[in-house]
Amino acid sequence: MRTLSLRHYLLLGLFALATWNLCEAGYIHAKAWVAQMMIKSAWAETDSDKSKIKPWPWADTHPVAHIKLDRIDLDLIVLAGATGSSLAFGPGHLEGSPPPGAAGNIVISGHRDTHFRALKNVLLGDSIDLESANHDLKRYEVTDIQVVDKKYTEVAEDFGDDRLTLITCYPFDSPIYGGPLRFVVTAKLVSKDVPNIHI
Repeated sequence: MRTLSLRHYLLLGLFALATWNLCEAGYIHAKAWVAQMMIKSAWAETDSDKSKIKPWPWADTHPVAHIKLDRIDLDLIVLAGATGSSLAFGPGHLEGSPPPGAAGNIVISGHRDTHFRALKNVLLGDSIDLESANHDLKRYEVTDIQVVDKKYTEVAEDFGDDRLTLITCYPFDSPIYGGPLRFVVTAKLVSKDVPNIHI
């Protein structure tokens, strides 16, 4: 009888743990989706001549760009700063790299399990459109996809050309938070002031 009761409690405990994990995962994805809706609203009001528009009053970040990769259905607003508090709500522009719209190596990072999850399907030759705060639109083409150690920070350096570097943790389906590897997508500028496109 005691063994049966112990099994019963063990099963209840495992069920409760599984339910908790499912709810937590659902919460993270729901928070990311709702945040992007609020951020898109702030982006609609953003203009390079205006002050920084916060997506909610207590936000410590603001929208700085709009990134779109049509083939993999990625359409996101990029936030200022690649800090943990920013990345919880959207991809973030790495401070120290040129701002979106400028020349050089623009670096944007995001979480592999929410906003940058679609990057696992990116291919060489894919087009990436990046709209800056002053609504200039530039098109980049994916020229390199690599997995590097997180200590390999050279991917964020200036290479003397105009490029976009997207970074997320790797592997995509790992249950381990963070990890030592980074998935890096490099895209080189192919067109400035893309006509007849508003993303």
